[in-house]
Amino acid sequence: MADVVRRFGPAFREQNHGKLSRAHLRTLGAIETCRTAALGGHVYECADCGARKIVYNSCRNRHCPKCQSLEKERWLEARCAELLPVPYFHVVFTLPEELNPLALSHPRLLYSLLFRCASETLLEIAADPKHLGARIGVLAVLHTWGQKLTLHPHLHCIVPGGGLSIDGDWWVGSRPDFFLPVRVLKKLFRGKFLAALQQAEQDGDLPPSHLPALDALYRKSWVVYCKPPFGSPEQVLAYLARYTHRVAISNRRLVRLEGEDVVFTWKDYAAGDRSREMTLSGQEFLRRFLLHVLPDRFVRIRYFGLFANRHREPSLALCREVLPGRPVQPKLTKSDWQSLLQSLTGVDPLRCEVCGQKALRLVEELVPAQTPRAPPR
Repeated sequence: MADVVRRFGPAFREQNHGKLSRAHLRTLGAIETCRTAALGGHVYECADCGARKIVYNSCRNRHCPKCQSLEKERWLEARCAELLPVPYFHVVFTLPEELNPLALSHPRLLYSLLFRCASETLLEIAADPKHLGARIGVLAVLHTWGQKLTLHPHLHCIVPGGGLSIDGDWWVGSRPDFFLPVRVLKKLFRGKFLAALQQAEQDGDLPPSHLPALDALYRKSWVVYCKPPFGSPEQVLAYLARYTHRVAISNRRLVRLEGEDVVFTWKDYAAGDRSREMTLSGQEFLRRFLLHVLPDRFVRIRYFGLFANRHREPSLALCREVLPGRPVQPKLTKSDWQSLLQSLTGVDPLRCEVCGQKALRLVEELVPAQTPRAPPR
């Protein structure tokens, strides 16, 4: 991705001068300079053979494909201590394409409403005695892209198969293969979202000219689906890892640069998940990529119900207390970055590439754009 931005970024910025937001420009600059001398770094020296290794700093931009692996592992470590020994379901709420213009003009408003209306729908239907009759927890992750990098806002919700009874005295489990009726979820979600749009227009948060034709959206069947439950807490974590810190496109999907074009792979779900190649001009590729840069400080992973930040710990403790067998709370382990990196790559970052000894020691910090000094003889 850095190669693409360096190749086509200057012309793209010039062509779109005055049209790009600060977040867009910051993202392009971060990807362009990630893990280069421009951001500074560290010099390590082997205490055994004296060989030196330069490690440049990461940009840590949340849209950079290179910078999400360690953050993802740290996040997953924290979530490991919060898993309950019950099946988990995956529910996806998708906005219809008629709302895409609003996602471009008012992304903060639209995506906030998506979080709010989807979570309220799950919590309300789950609490209804006609369905589950329980208070549940929801972990929601926003994605805005499709396989071809087009705009496709949707919310991935991971929910345990059950929850606390309304009075909090016992655990109410869902059926092993069924969580909540999708038909009911999609109707309530559609009603809540369109009502919230109308309210935003009345409150002055949304210009009337930006409001789509609501009658047609009320008649349309919105897409909400629920995947089968996971088997074990470990499988839940593995599944979460695929969604939480994903960016619009990963480096492994980028195939090659051909003149003024970018070639990347995409998964054709209509043909049994077959992998295909797509070719876009460098300018169009960057335009599509920037569709998915979120507004500054917009939180894309949120927690609701029993998992809400303000009362997550006592709620989980109560769940474990009333669950059959009174499961022991898992211990939270915090790994240093070296251990996390080794678990991801299989390579010990402190092992010397010359002599093979685990003897690398930090000897110098490089300020941005500084050239490392030659080692003493």
